[in-house]
Amino acid sequence: MTTQATTAEPMNSSMRWVRWANLAFMLYVLLVAVSMVSSGFKWSVGEQAKTLFEFASHPIAGLMIGLVATSLIQSSSTVTSIIVGLVAGGLPVETAIPMVMGANIGTTLTNTLVSLGHARCKDEFRRAFASATVHDFFNLLAVVIFLPLEMMFGLLDKVSSWLVSPMMGAGDMSMKGLNFMKPLTKPAVEVVKGPLEAFGNMGGVVLIFIGIALIFVAITAMGKLMRSLMVGRAREILKSAIGRGPLHGIASGSIVTILVQSSSTTTSLMVPLVGTGVLKVRDVYPFTLGANIGTCITALLAATAISGDNAVFALQIALVHLSFNVLATLFIFGIPLLRELPLKAAFYLGEMATKNKMAVAGYLGLVFVAIPSTILAVTA
Repeated sequence: MTTQATTAEPMNSSMRWVRWANLAFMLYVLLVAVSMVSSGFKWSVGEQAKTLFEFASHPIAGLMIGLVATSLIQSSSTVTSIIVGLVAGGLPVETAIPMVMGANIGTTLTNTLVSLGHARCKDEFRRAFASATVHDFFNLLAVVIFLPLEMMFGLLDKVSSWLVSPMMGAGDMSMKGLNFMKPLTKPAVEVVKGPLEAFGNMGGVVLIFIGIALIFVAITAMGKLMRSLMVGRAREILKSAIGRGPLHGIASGSIVTILVQSSSTTTSLMVPLVGTGVLKVRDVYPFTLGANIGTCITALLAATAISGDNAVFALQIALVHLSFNVLATLFIFGIPLLRELPLKAAFYLGEMATKNKMAVAGYLGLVFVAIPSTILAVTA
């Protein structure tokens, strides 16, 4: 028995090292993929970039594009990484900012769907659905407040410009200090790009799709690896930190989301705990805000893959994502009246859902299908 135990331990240890190595490789794949999207966009679009994005130039249309894309993909990390690549390829930062806001709303669909697993028990479903939708209502409120401010004053554009300014070269837009990734990613991009040059500009489109596919693969694999490596520690953090007050809840939500690389995963983890009565909606509310902040790490990592004249803008849009979530948390959660609005809306919708299940379908259809489709049709 003792011999078996001692031999099992090195095997477990070696497996952990293999997983850590796989995680490092998948991070590299993510950086290469974002670089592919950027290169493909520059190659295929070139000078026509402004014309291509005239459709998304209206902030409301951009918001809906981010919302719909994230609702379909179910990963704000993936969508924001793609946006980073597009900005590096020429998409204006001001056009991309509403898309990032929309991605924040779209990612909340996952935990709302998870709550449907408690539909058989009315009390459980009421709690679970309220726990899921408090995330929705917070992000909706954040957009209602900050999108008009952005449209009128360019708030996030200015804040992110200020944050990124120390990393600019003296007097120009080069980011020489962050170009350390170029020697690592360029060879892999060139290997894929080479055979596609025979297709002309269409080769750039193919490169974009290859990059997007690799982003999917990398983020999915990173999430699974981090959950297998860190889930034990994450649970300990949750148990010790969530019930110790809002600041601990926000901090633990940020840390756990950075570890598992998915806000959808961490917020969905809370839904069954609230549904079964282990935690209260009010307890997990700060945790979901921390998850919003923690998920920004992926776009920041993706921005390090960018080099050249647009590198500063790629980093800037990643910082927009972070600034938006931090400012929304400080502003909404810091003002008692605003802090209660997402909770009251979630409790009200939870009561409605227990009385009539059609309220759930109506809510999901309205927020994630009807409104985005109508607005995109009108703005088109």
